[in-house]
Amino acid sequence: MNLLLDTHVVLWFITDNPKLPQNLKRIIEDESNTCFISMASLWEVGIKYSIGRLELQIKLEELFKIIEESGIQVLPISTEHILVNTTLAFIHQDPFDRLIIAQSISENLTLVSKDQYFSKYPVDLLSV
Repeated sequence: MNLLLDTHVVLWFITDNPKLPQNLKRIIEDESNTCFISMASLWEVGIKYSIGRLELQIKLEELFKIIEESGIQVLPISTEHILVNTTLAFIHQDPFDRLIIAQSISENLTLVSKDQYFSKYPVDLLSV
């Protein structure tokens, strides 16, 4: 299975946060699955960190290195993703989430998130 992990899912996974259900943790750890994090998520983390809305116990560079070492692949943003984004209904207003939705659709990836707005779009969704 090819999974696109929402920002909070990746943060919960790498910090072993109990908010991430064990069944989803096992799915992410399963080497037969390929897990991605959107470049939009890394951008979002950087912005939230810089304005004080995300507290980290480590430097941002270290967080990115941990994500990389976890085997989660970074999904770049392509022009195709932006084009798909322009076709989405404005149910969800968050630009980062809209781009993640567009990437999920464009790349045919199963989206993993707790965000209930995602279910209003034509995506395969694994809800947290």
